[in-house]
Order: sequence, then C-alpha cells, then structure tokens
Amino acid sequence: MLRASVETAGEEADYRGIVDAASAEDSTVPGAGALVGLVEAAFSSNNEDGIAARARVRKELGSESLVDAAAVIGNFERMVRIADGTGIPLDAPVNIATESIRGKLGIDGYSSAANTKSVQGWQRLLGRLVEPIVRVVLRRIGRRAARRS
Repeated sequence: MLRASVETAGEEADYRGIVDAASAEDSTVPGAGALVGLVEAAFSSNNEDGIAARARVRKELGSESLVDAAAVIGNFERMVRIADGTGIPLDAPVNIATESIRGKLGIDGYSSAANTKSVQGWQRLLGRLVEPIVRVVLRRIGRRAARRS
C-alpha cells in the first residue's frame, strides 16, 4: 500500500528504511526515522524506548500523527497475528506484484513467508510486463485526485 500511495503521488521512495532503521533517517518520507523508532519501541521490552520514541514522533510530526502511527502499528500487529495463526498466504496477484520489493527488503526471509507459494517464471514475466502500466495508471489517478482537491 505504501508503494502504491507513493507512486500515485508520482514520487519515488527508498523503502529500505522499512527494514533498516539507519536507512530510515535518510528517507524522503517525513519523520521516517521517528516512525521506525516508534515501531521498534512498540516491540521492545524497555519502557524507556517507548517513552523516547513517542516523544520524538510527537515533536517531529505532532500528536495526531503519533495517534495515527500507534493505531497503524496495532492494526498491523493484529493482521499479522491472524495471518500467521491461520497460515494465510499472499494471494497470487499480490504475490506477483510485490515479489521485487519483498526481495529487496528481505521480507521473504520472515517465517510467515513459508505460507506463500513461489512466483512461477510465467507469473514473473507477466508481473514485469504489467508493472510499468500500473505505475502510469497510479500516477494519472494521483494527478486527477490532486486536481479535484
């Protein structure tokens, strides 16, 4: 979803910050370092980490963004637990569309990735053919939405 929203806006982002806190500090996403720190603190057993991370997000992005980020963390934690607990794999279109970014970020190395089938050669080829078209469509949607607002 992040990749689609960035591409809809006609921008590009370095997604390494999602899995590498050091890269987040250099990200073009506003407050990326603070947000990654908040996620890491949410799963830390050290209460001081959480206090410092919340203060940083509040300072850099504001209280509303802190509440939004905390809600997103909670929601994703819930979704991941349900998916892992039931063994839900990625559906084929999402699996194909996200193969390259999952590879770049090392997401397929997580244990829950065992539930998802490998992308077949013909699927990979189809994904590569469709990806540029999807990017153009997303950018046009973004421009149209920007004109309406």
